[in-house]
Amino acid sequence: MRAVVYNGPRQVNVEQVPDARIERPTDVLVRITTTNICGSDLHMYEGRTDFETGRVLGHENLGEVVEVGQAVDRVRVGDVVCIPFNISCGFCANCEKGLTAFCLTTNPEPGMAGAAYGFADMGPYNGGQAELLRVPYGDFNCLVLPDDAKEKQADYVMLADIWPTGWHATQLACVQAGETVVIYGAGPVGLMAAYSATLKSASKVMVVDRHPDRLAKAEEIGAIAIDDSKSPPVDQVMELTKGLGADRGCECVGYQAHDPQGHEHPNMTLNNLVKSVKFTGTIGVVGVFIPSDPGSPDDLFKQGEIAFDYGMFWFKGQTIGNGQCNVKNYNRALMSLIHEGKARPSWVVSHELDLDDAPDGYEHFDRRDLGWTKVLIHPGELS
Repeated sequence: MRAVVYNGPRQVNVEQVPDARIERPTDVLVRITTTNICGSDLHMYEGRTDFETGRVLGHENLGEVVEVGQAVDRVRVGDVVCIPFNISCGFCANCEKGLTAFCLTTNPEPGMAGAAYGFADMGPYNGGQAELLRVPYGDFNCLVLPDDAKEKQADYVMLADIWPTGWHATQLACVQAGETVVIYGAGPVGLMAAYSATLKSASKVMVVDRHPDRLAKAEEIGAIAIDDSKSPPVDQVMELTKGLGADRGCECVGYQAHDPQGHEHPNMTLNNLVKSVKFTGTIGVVGVFIPSDPGSPDDLFKQGEIAFDYGMFWFKGQTIGNGQCNVKNYNRALMSLIHEGKARPSWVVSHELDLDDAPDGYEHFDRRDLGWTKVLIHPGELS
């Protein structure tokens, strides 16, 4: 099969690799028709993780079931499914609590919890930027889509990661109707957090970034664009909230946050959120942070440590929630919003490419070229 293979920093190629196949009776084999380039793929693409060369990328996947293992009971050949980026068993102590991002059985690395497709340090599994994908524990991990999947697959594929993750940011931040929300980062996840806050009837949603195309996308759903290259974002948030700060804040950037001058500061958005959110406010962090980053320009973060304004955080009585999204907690309900016409997350999509064009898509998306807000790849078509 053809697949997008990582061959080193900023080197991805479409290559012939062995076909994905059924390996265990609980597996499902999916022919991928839509798969996305995620912002977190760029950490691996840029060589900032220990992702092995020769691995297939891609954890936001949708396609048609072409084969099922003998123990698969619910999923059928011909079903169109969206696959959470979390690979989870469904029966361990964490999965039983809904903590499927921290499955205790699917990552063979001792002392690790949680697995994903084509992702550094999250198990040996290949990704879905390919013609075929093996889905372990297919009955549990496959979300079978409604009969409008073919015409809405650009919406439904968002259920694999970015929309549930954006929703998760608002859940961690405890967003309630009528509240003010500030979101740092207008990448796809930040835009999905803004979309989620809007759907939850937040009274004011502010999105901080400096890329004009991404800020324009935020404005399309009624969010207030804050360009941090114009003036300090904290000052802008405080002005918009009459000096009080936002009720809730979401961090959707992660450890490669840059200032307007292009310098990287892994602690920048976290500390700006402490300053931007009110006393007793709540912050949700879904931007990626990793245990260590030898390539960081920040000496502390080389060891996985951050200079966090904990004193001010404590003094303001704020609360913070963080971590990867447990996609299955949200994907079925969000699917219903798409099916019933209440939501259209594909509004973030800027480009849809053939599989052979994936390397160019990575290059444009990594450079944040104007207009490249979300990239979909189509290895095949739904029958």
